[in-house]
Amino acid sequence: MKLLIAVTHLLGTGHLSRALALAEAFAARGWSVDVASGGRPAPHLGSSGATLHQLPPLASDGADFATLLAAEGRPADAALFASRQTMLTGLLDSLRPDVLITELFPFGRRALAAEFDALLERARALPRPPLTLASVRDILAPPSKPKRVAETEDRLLRFYDGVLVHSDPALIPLEDSWPLTPAMRPLLRYTGFVVPPPPVPDDGTDGNAEILVTAGGGPVGRPVFEAAALCAASGALPQRWRLLVAKGDAALADRLRAMAPADRLLVEPVRPDFRALLGRASATVGRCGYNTALDCLTAGVPSVFCPFEDGKEVEQTIRAAILARQPGIATLREADLTPDSLARALTSVLGARIPPLSPASLAGAARSVEIVETLLAEKTS
Repeated sequence: MKLLIAVTHLLGTGHLSRALALAEAFAARGWSVDVASGGRPAPHLGSSGATLHQLPPLASDGADFATLLAAEGRPADAALFASRQTMLTGLLDSLRPDVLITELFPFGRRALAAEFDALLERARALPRPPLTLASVRDILAPPSKPKRVAETEDRLLRFYDGVLVHSDPALIPLEDSWPLTPAMRPLLRYTGFVVPPPPVPDDGTDGNAEILVTAGGGPVGRPVFEAAALCAASGALPQRWRLLVAKGDAALADRLRAMAPADRLLVEPVRPDFRALLGRASATVGRCGYNTALDCLTAGVPSVFCPFEDGKEVEQTIRAAILARQPGIATLREADLTPDSLARALTSVLGARIPPLSPASLAGAARSVEIVETLLAEKTS
């Protein structure tokens, strides 16, 4: 069986990370998997078992997802969009997948509607159209206008056989963030959360009993990193702090290092063994994206989430509020983020035990494969 996943991450890398985790699960079951990635390259993310096809990359202008930038930081032009569309439809024609998955679309990525619509129209016109599914995380950005709901419903009914919802409905049902219509509900297939396999136990000691901070690159992470560095300098907590800063933010890393003594603050690039570090930390501080939140929950590490709220972004705020109902988790709005408030939030969670999620809730990747194989068998029978 052959699978093609189309994904474009515009700000962080969470969408690509989740798509690659799905790809790996399908590959492990013997599928031939191709991933068309339309965001900036993310070499720190592996694509084990899948062939990665890099489209001409795009990124958002901060949290402005309507303004898309090319690789050099200039506004994307018509030629770039045409090139992406040609490459996407060309991949579909050459691969002829049994299953096509669009990550987030049609619930989001409206700025890329033309290329997704072209892909979906081409798929529907194939002699043997693929099973076509949308793949969405637990929480979506609520539609800004009622017509967005109608547009989404129309595309789902025209092009899609189902929607993979990577959540546990007992914890975070999709309707907490998106107004589902009666026509949408029968298409939903809850998979559980998509998380990578747990890290292999090792004898490493890096990060032991530290406060670990990871918050993304550029302007997204800067307020959290700066508050953490100042908190480390204050000595309000006895632990050493370890800040994992994106490799492209060397200037920020240098500035952070200058804020506190080296015996209290370590600043280094994002590491591939981040999840192993989480398991050894006393507590963690960061944003509240899908992957970060689940990494913290599965590691059972006390956490302070500072949700990203720029522009119209509410996804992380909703998720943080839901998770903060549990012991060992606190949330701190960015408007309230100071070294003192961060120290108080950490003090409130240090030493707490986070209730573990059930194995079924964490088996979203494997469950996605099972759901897809069942739907495909029904479609072809």
